[in-house]
Amino acid sequence: MDPVICQAIKDRRVLTFRYDGHPRVVEPHAYGVTKAGNEALWCYQTGGSSRSGTVSGWHLMRVDKMIGFTVAPATFATPRPGYQRGTTGRASIFCEL
Repeated sequence: MDPVICQAIKDRRVLTFRYDGHPRVVEPHAYGVTKAGNEALWCYQTGGSSRSGTVSGWHLMRVDKMIGFTVAPATFATPRPGYQRGTTGRASIFCEL
């Protein structure tokens, strides 16, 4: 478990990193372990790019594939529509909004 990710969720701070070769700007909502045993971040992407060409929207991203992640100074005020606490499909949750 990465305490920096949990603190970013608690403080509603934006994260930036590279994922699958693309820059990402995301609002982290929940962090835990998937049923497959991978640490993952449930987040809403607001900027950057993606392989599919879709930028804005919900993503489940494996933490081990997040390269060079940083906590940005920007914050977000409220959870994005569609987020429901405790329903992210995780085997266990470390932290969430």
